[in-house]
Amino acid sequence: MALARWITPHPSGIHLPAIDVWIDPSEPVARALVTHGHADHARGGHGAVWATPETLAIMAARYGPQNGVPVAYGESVRMGDYDIAFVPAGHVLGSAQIVLDHGGERVVVSGDYKRRADPTCAPFQPVPCDVFVTEATFGLPVFRHPETRDEIDKLLAALRMEPERCVLVGAYALGKAQRVIAEARAMGFDDPIYLHGAMQRLCDLYVELGVDLGELRPATGATKAELQGRIIVAPPSALGDRWSRRLPDPITAMVSGWMRVRQRARQRGVELPLILSDHADWDELTQTLTEIAPKEVWVTHGREDALVHWCMTRQIKARALDLIGFEDEDD
Repeated sequence: MALARWITPHPSGIHLPAIDVWIDPSEPVARALVTHGHADHARGGHGAVWATPETLAIMAARYGPQNGVPVAYGESVRMGDYDIAFVPAGHVLGSAQIVLDHGGERVVVSGDYKRRADPTCAPFQPVPCDVFVTEATFGLPVFRHPETRDEIDKLLAALRMEPERCVLVGAYALGKAQRVIAEARAMGFDDPIYLHGAMQRLCDLYVELGVDLGELRPATGATKAELQGRIIVAPPSALGDRWSRRLPDPITAMVSGWMRVRQRARQRGVELPLILSDHADWDELTQTLTEIAPKEVWVTHGREDALVHWCMTRQIKARALDLIGFEDEDD
């Protein structure tokens, strides 16, 4: 008998038709459950949104006030005959897996997730289930992320070796920028870190929500002399634009799981590629499936074919959902 017949995957999201609730819908809907604050999962315009308090705060910062219902980790809400809980996904601050219990079956919609430790968010919590809905952003065996500490050490070493320059770090504004800063702090880097203006709002929000990022200063208005020997965090789009020309001979760095692909680093003119991802790599994806032991796996986006094949060779039923609107971002 087919599992989870009460869930209907659509190109625009996952739908629970009996209660007319959508998970991470790509279009405005009356009622939405949102896994985390990245723009390809959290969109404005919904009638009502159930999410963690942190995700609602991020959505408010990006889209304005939300008609939000906060659900803390470990809490459960009842909608019709469905019990719905949010548990940590380890992706970014406030990210959650959505646990759905109905008719004696459990479905876990993981959203985006990672298994590495991250000082800016709660760690992934494995939840045994009948159906596990997983991403596969790095769903190929070639993607095996290096140790986080090694990549941050490369960043700090570059700064020490050429103190007359600065290191301009391209990082996604939500999650990645704050993680890079926090990881550097954890390794003892206490100097002020400078921010492109586009990073300020979300960094401030992280601090308001209890994440310690140390001393942050705006890069705009700082002199070249002040910026020598400093780390400057900016959106990836700023690495090659006019804004960066005012910096003291910047070492351009890019923080992304995609920096494993050398061609991507060359295309962006990145001098210092740093492989640091907020998504699970191949080993972590397969480890997670082994640990959770679902009867069935649904793959929402990414490199679906390889992960579906891995499941099938282990007698786990699997399929790709072909959802639209999910992006790699700059991971």
